[in-house]
Amino acid sequence: MTVQRIDLNSDLGESLGTWELGNDEAMLDIVTSANVACGFHAGDSLTLMRTCAQAAERGVVVGAQVGYRDLAGFGRRFIDMDPDELTADVVYQIGALEAMCRVAGVRVEYVKPHGALYNAIVQHEEQASAVVAAVVAIDPSLHVMGLPGSAFLRLAEEAGLSTVAEAFADRAYTPEGHLVSRREPGAVLHDPETVAARMVRLATEGRITAIDGTEIEVRADSICTHGDSPGAVEMARALRTALTGAGIEIAAFAR
Repeated sequence: MTVQRIDLNSDLGESLGTWELGNDEAMLDIVTSANVACGFHAGDSLTLMRTCAQAAERGVVVGAQVGYRDLAGFGRRFIDMDPDELTADVVYQIGALEAMCRVAGVRVEYVKPHGALYNAIVQHEEQASAVVAAVVAIDPSLHVMGLPGSAFLRLAEEAGLSTVAEAFADRAYTPEGHLVSRREPGAVLHDPETVAARMVRLATEGRITAIDGTEIEVRADSICTHGDSPGAVEMARALRTALTGAGIEIAAFAR
């Protein structure tokens, strides 16, 4: 089944002080939605303010990329948190980014968990529920983005939230439709042509080849291409060109 339109998103605003990560301005010329860090796993206040302003200038939708309080580990380490504490942390992060958006003349439109939190709430019911509770508490009109089939999206739908199913252009999949751990070889893909071709197939056929060769069905409203990967800009450009060449409109889901 061919989709008529799809969103492109990227993780942005992740530079911290003198540590620069990715080329946010170039990525903002390509994607339609920006998952902007909120200062817990990455990003500082000036970086977040500038990223929101640059997204606003280009008409790119802004989402809050929330994560564990883990700057040293870039939010890629699981933290066994009290659910109430996790809910409060997510509310705090959304609120911080909303303030930056307000200055830029836009608003936070959606919430996407980052890193270890994203992966945890695929199956971790308690933490998934805690993140859902945070979104409901701060603004039930917000969309939430996550992995298709995850506990997070299921609980979000049950709570009445609008959900966005996401696929990853540059990540390998398990036969179960989960992301292969970054600790495993072949977990991250780097060839722009390969990445573009597999995402065109995803959009036109709803299928993708897992790391073991298994053919799996994957539904996606949005495709993520990571802004911190080597050659990220070239990969994102190749992806957008291939999708539009296949007759698929690139547009933000939140419009």
